[in-house]
Amino acid sequence: MSAKNSSCFVPVLLLLCFLMSFHLTFGADSIVTNQAISGNQTIVSSGGNFELGFFQAGNSSKYYVGIWFKKVSDKTVVWVANRERPVMDKYSSELKVVDGNLVLLDEKETEVWSTDTNFKAYDVEAVLLDEGNLVLRNGSKRTLWQSWDWPSDTWLPGSKIGYNKRTNRKQILTSWKNPEDPTPGMYTLELDPIGNQYIIRWNRSQQIWASGAWKGQIFSNVPEMGKKFLFNFNYTTTETEVYFTYSLINTSPYIARFIMDYTGQIKQLTWLDNVQKWFLIWSEPKTQCEVNAYCGAYGVCNAMVFPVCDCLPGFKGRFEKSWSLREYSGGCERITKLEHGEANTGNLKADIFGEYPYMKLPDNPQLVSAVNATDCKSICLSRISCTAYAYYADACSTWRGDLFNMQQLAGDDINGKVIYIRLHASKLSKNNKGIIPGAIGGSIAVVIVMVSLILIAIKKRKLRRATEAAKPVEGTVVAFGFKDLQTATKNFSEMLGRGSFGSVFKGTLPDSTVIAVKKLEGIRQGEKQFRNEISTIGFIQHVNLVHLLGFCSEGNKKLLVYEYASNGSLDSHIFNKEKSKSTLSWRARYEIALGTARGLVYLHENCRDCIIHCDVKPENILLDTHMCPKVADFGLAKLVGRDFSRVLTTMRGTRGYLAPEWLSGASVTAKADVYSYGMMLFEFVSGRRNVQHTNGKINFFPTSAAKVIINGGDILGILDPNLNQVADVEEVTRICRVACWCIQDDETIRPSMGQVVQILEGVLVVDLPPDPRVLQVFLDNEEDVVFFSDESSSTVQKQYFKRKIQVPLKTPG
Repeated sequence: MSAKNSSCFVPVLLLLCFLMSFHLTFGADSIVTNQAISGNQTIVSSGGNFELGFFQAGNSSKYYVGIWFKKVSDKTVVWVANRERPVMDKYSSELKVVDGNLVLLDEKETEVWSTDTNFKAYDVEAVLLDEGNLVLRNGSKRTLWQSWDWPSDTWLPGSKIGYNKRTNRKQILTSWKNPEDPTPGMYTLELDPIGNQYIIRWNRSQQIWASGAWKGQIFSNVPEMGKKFLFNFNYTTTETEVYFTYSLINTSPYIARFIMDYTGQIKQLTWLDNVQKWFLIWSEPKTQCEVNAYCGAYGVCNAMVFPVCDCLPGFKGRFEKSWSLREYSGGCERITKLEHGEANTGNLKADIFGEYPYMKLPDNPQLVSAVNATDCKSICLSRISCTAYAYYADACSTWRGDLFNMQQLAGDDINGKVIYIRLHASKLSKNNKGIIPGAIGGSIAVVIVMVSLILIAIKKRKLRRATEAAKPVEGTVVAFGFKDLQTATKNFSEMLGRGSFGSVFKGTLPDSTVIAVKKLEGIRQGEKQFRNEISTIGFIQHVNLVHLLGFCSEGNKKLLVYEYASNGSLDSHIFNKEKSKSTLSWRARYEIALGTARGLVYLHENCRDCIIHCDVKPENILLDTHMCPKVADFGLAKLVGRDFSRVLTTMRGTRGYLAPEWLSGASVTAKADVYSYGMMLFEFVSGRRNVQHTNGKINFFPTSAAKVIINGGDILGILDPNLNQVADVEEVTRICRVACWCIQDDETIRPSMGQVVQILEGVLVVDLPPDPRVLQVFLDNEEDVVFFSDESSSTVQKQYFKRKIQVPLKTPG
């Protein structure tokens, strides 16, 4: 070989050696004996589903070895090897197969973690399988160890969570400490083989939730499992083991996981590739406030706000950094410590009791004999160990030590009680400082100073009130004066619209915050009841619900102050006839439909009490700067009462959205909102009102859509002409089918709004719906139908339609 050729060969050889030494970064699925990965090197399962390597959690400087989903853009770790012993330098640390074990060595070559199989061999490899299982096996493919036997917080399809009767060992899911720390947290999920059920434990001991016994297809306390969604569940018991598994239905392409979350809830989730996020299928316990001690000692849970945990006035978070990471188990502590101790009873008078109303009382009260509330207070004050008391129904309850599981309830909740919690007396006296000593120079100077202070205090008080009236406080509802709102709206000069409850006007507060002010009509409630209802509505916050900032109640003047939606209401966009306005794209319509459904789900399923909107229509869907939909006017139907049905039928734009049960006098449930939402979906598709009069004849769009759906016609042909048939055929079909299901006369077969969201997100498959009776009547004999009464009629029709042969509202049973 010539020198020239030899000089060319050396770099090539070096390059090949370099590539061979780093072949693990190019998709290898295994680590063999005396081979290692470190730094950014990873191994990837053969089908590309999972990846293993070093990772950091959040902003932590520590490194862990873990497995995560390869095809999920939001890096989601499903298993961690060294949860309790992270390493500090991933480039100096190694994960390798040595003497028949997979081990992790830190920068000092100290063994941090090992499979610890006690199996000595030289033909062993660690393989990452496409199901997310890391297995250690010998040359004959015998499995010596697998990660599925040692789960972290995640349970993958195909793996077991069970109990081995021979080894007396359980597979246990253990939560992360917080979203940025894989260290074992406070909550675990394990199988109770005696009760054939799964239980969540707090702090490895106290049971806080149980699934109930296995009933063949579901656990008794988890009825959601009966819906199956994308999963098949299987409970198996043999002579040697008892375990539970689940699998994806029909080898579905969906990515799914089941976790013991750091919040204390077990959650089943699936990845939605079209929106690039995880979607929650179900969780238990259903609400965060049901999780034992979630907010820690002296922490208060409030399911109506976010974050759900807070400290009471007079207390602060014990570990502020943990609270910022949504890990609240450390709880709260007094801002000012109590002066007395176990051996010091001389300063008990330095204590007072702070009053905290509308509370769910803490766990484990001790009943003591007391004549009245004053006596109850005296008994608690005289005992060093007594930290709180409550007096109800002629009974005195006291608490010792830290208080757990307190919950803030709404003002109208009959379960709300007043609890008195021990505080240092300085919490009462701190505002009484600043007494002006007498001036030696004479009484006149004293009087002048005192008068000046009084005038300054009055001025500051007025200024503070004016400021508070003009600036809403986050998470609260502000009481505005009528004159303040009259000024903000320039005497109600700029009307934004008119709805079923009154007119809406644009306004601007002194701090330049733009608001929408609604002047309510037909409110007959008393002052206290009205304020309670408004307080409840004010606590409700969701990205797809309009935020209530404040209210005004002065005699008959009842007004509500909302956040301002800069893009107006949905009807101005989908029924838009102005060429100057751009047409909403199909993608925008679909996202608005989905966001609206999510807002209604929150009202129906996530509030303390189910809130039925009763007036779902495009006029009540507002769009913010980013075209994010926000449902407006929720919770107001209760202010009007049962006469609401008469209000609805006399208001322009509402005809055609009312469910049959509203007009027939039957009880109204959340399914009435589902009906209205379904009718609105047809308008998303067509870009016009469902009911139109043309040449003396009624054109009812749902009829046309039903014909296409039932007969399998050109689905894009029924789209808003302004879209020029530019839309996803599958999505249009899905929305039309959902709409037909929503407007079924029998409310029991209408889907819930939660199911509607799952269908629109592609999690549930929607079958061809049966013909709604209202549509069937139109299909049979369109020319004989009259939709509703004349707009000027003062009576409410008892049916949606008339024809030569009367048709009952509900399907005969």
